[in-house]
Amino acid sequence: MDTPRFTPEFKEEAVRQITKRGYSVAEVSDCPGVSAHSLCKWQRAIQPDNSEQHARDLLEPKARS
Repeated sequence: MDTPRFTPEFKEEAVRQITKRGYSVAEVSDCPGVSAHSLCKWQRAIQPDNSEQHARDLLEPKARS
């Protein structure tokens, strides 16, 4: 059985569905041939590691609007 090949544009859109549009990995992985493992791998490759920024955001008090 052949492993499906996805274009970079397809991968970016799949990650965008999770990060920008609020879909879960499980919902996006329902697409034929897309595994949750692949989605997580694509997400790590496309998005920089923001763990330090996320930690600062959690620790710094929120500014009131």
